[in-house]
Amino acid sequence: QVQVMESGGGSVQAGGSLRLSCTVSGAVFDDYGMAWFRQAPGKEREGVSCITWNGAEIQYAESVQGRFSTSRDNSKNIVYLQMNNLKPEDTATYYCAAAQTCLADTVQGLDVWVDHWGQGTQVTVSS
Repeated sequence: QVQVMESGGGSVQAGGSLRLSCTVSGAVFDDYGMAWFRQAPGKEREGVSCITWNGAEIQYAESVQGRFSTSRDNSKNIVYLQMNNLKPEDTATYYCAAAQTCLADTVQGLDVWVDHWGQGTQVTVSS
């Protein structure tokens, strides 16, 4: 059974930083592109980032470009989302996901390629 588990969420003031971690078990980690999504209350889920199996290509949503960065360590089955200069509008539940592929030049529509989802971790940014 594949398990995707996020950690590292919390509360921070605007301008602060958080790092989310996500581990995958029960699957061959480097078979997957690893993605982050988020969903704010009353809003649709949106893609945040996706990193290909070997880390060679990374896509970000425009709203986080330059502030967020993702990386992975295939030897540890772990992927990270470093979030800097956080804004109140970044407040959401963040989900890690194992995807069949990342898409070229976008994270929109990526959710249809997701095979396994984590349960989410809350990030709250106060002004």
